[in-house]
Amino acid sequence: MDMKKTGADLALLEKNYAEILENELMLALGCTEPIAIAYAAATARDILGRMPEKIRVGCSGNIIKNVKGVIVPGTGNLKGVEPSAILGTVGGKAELKLEVLSQITEADLEKTKALLKTDYCGVDLIPNVPNLLIRARAEAGDDYALVEIKDAHTQITRIEKNGQILLEKTPDAPKAAAPAPEYGNLNLQDIIAFCREGDISSVIPVLKKQEELNTSIAQEGLSHPYGEQVGATLMRYYGKEDIKVRARALAAAGSDARMSGCVMPVVINSGSGNQGITVSLPVLAYAEEVNATEEMKYRALALSNLVSIYIKRDMGKLSAFCGAVSAAGGCGAGITFVTGGTDQEIADTIKNTLANVAGIVCDGAKPSCAAKIASAVDAAILGHLMAKEGKVFGDGEGIVDESIDQTIANTARMGRDGMRDTDHEILNIMLGK
Repeated sequence: MDMKKTGADLALLEKNYAEILENELMLALGCTEPIAIAYAAATARDILGRMPEKIRVGCSGNIIKNVKGVIVPGTGNLKGVEPSAILGTVGGKAELKLEVLSQITEADLEKTKALLKTDYCGVDLIPNVPNLLIRARAEAGDDYALVEIKDAHTQITRIEKNGQILLEKTPDAPKAAAPAPEYGNLNLQDIIAFCREGDISSVIPVLKKQEELNTSIAQEGLSHPYGEQVGATLMRYYGKEDIKVRARALAAAGSDARMSGCVMPVVINSGSGNQGITVSLPVLAYAEEVNATEEMKYRALALSNLVSIYIKRDMGKLSAFCGAVSAAGGCGAGITFVTGGTDQEIADTIKNTLANVAGIVCDGAKPSCAAKIASAVDAAILGHLMAKEGKVFGDGEGIVDESIDQTIANTARMGRDGMRDTDHEILNIMLGK
């Protein structure tokens, strides 16, 4: 796989891949699904122009699944669609998007708890819609405002007030003056070429922010009793001197804190804070272990992020496929890179990881995500160690293909199409049907 790019080719990669990283590595406070609900509700309140007398939130099944078991940040122990929507309505700052709840007060929280005891907020499951869809309707007197978010956590596709359409985005809508980054051209060879040879200076600030914030929440998770303390348990019983343990524990601890209401922000990947934690912390741990240079560390971090984005690209933001697995494919690639691996070893690491744990299901955002992250990172480390010894699962072994890009495409197909019924049944189970 080792191939050099020409100057012109590399310049195109630099521009596009830097734009993808800047587009995906966003700052978020708390699990992105309840935050997206809060953002939609806060925006509907602002469009209405006054405090609503009642609100109603319609969600796709995957949104409900990913909100049901996770604590809304800053609330202590509140979970679900209703507290997310009410808190966003009462105290959310819509202009802050994924940090919409970063400035809530104790008064906002007390008002939210009081409203939860009433019928202030109604919730509907919207069937047969995209996996990521939220509609928040705020009403006061004869006035109403409706805000719809679809396909991405901050992508508002419809705004309506009193029957008048203020905004409507469709697939046929004119493109913005500044074109979006091109995701369709992602492939592993080009990703590696960009991370080995390209100018990554423009994305180092966001990578540094990912390092700083995600490391901080991991340390918070290790030092306080969040969730079931998966990260701390790993450190306590598996041996914190072992890099293979530390890499897993740090990622798990970040999720321990994040899934259990910690108000510290993280830098996400593919719309998910857990994925942002998983792609970054194990790579940073290995970079420290081998005394990597600053440049090599950030190149490895860029690689990990881009590989994870590539694996998730054709799967969609939400599905029955656990995002920790795609993120582990990325972090495994980053670990192999930062420890001096070849292009082929990077590809083999990803294959080994996907061959191992691609069947882990997403049954919602919740504290047990930390354990899934630990398992996925363990598979990535095993895949890395195998690849360094020239061992790789072969063509035709399940979803594995001789081509790494086809293996990734097979994985996406399984997550998008093959697990559709699984997703439906998981939601039925969670809703008690």
